[in-house]
Amino acid sequence: MYKEYNPNPFGRRTDDCTVRAISMLFNYDWDVAYLDLMYKGLRLKAFPDKDYVWGAYLLQRGFKRYPIPDTCPLCYTLKQFCDDHPEGRFVVATQDHVIAVIDGDYYDTWDSGDEVPIYYWKETDSNDTH
Repeated sequence: MYKEYNPNPFGRRTDDCTVRAISMLFNYDWDVAYLDLMYKGLRLKAFPDKDYVWGAYLLQRGFKRYPIPDTCPLCYTLKQFCDDHPEGRFVVATQDHVIAVIDGDYYDTWDSGDEVPIYYWKETDSNDTH
């Protein structure tokens, strides 16, 4: 289910989806999430919205990356992903967007439920296999 979420202090709705997703997942305000990602980007000498920067950030915090099964690569939506994952904390990536998913709900500034995910990061514990 879609939940509107926009922690951006100026109410901006674009270009900061990675910051918004991190903010939601870790219950950080926008500034803290932005600075954390900027610091990771500085260490990796890249902008914080690059997949490998925020991916390294999530990996460091106990998340693991998984591919989306290729059974219907153009018809499987974020809504379906949420239906298939009613429990857990995720970051779902589409071609050019990043969305926080928590316990089957997706948090975004707009209803991105029809976006097509290409991979996701899942918060794991040591016994988690998928």
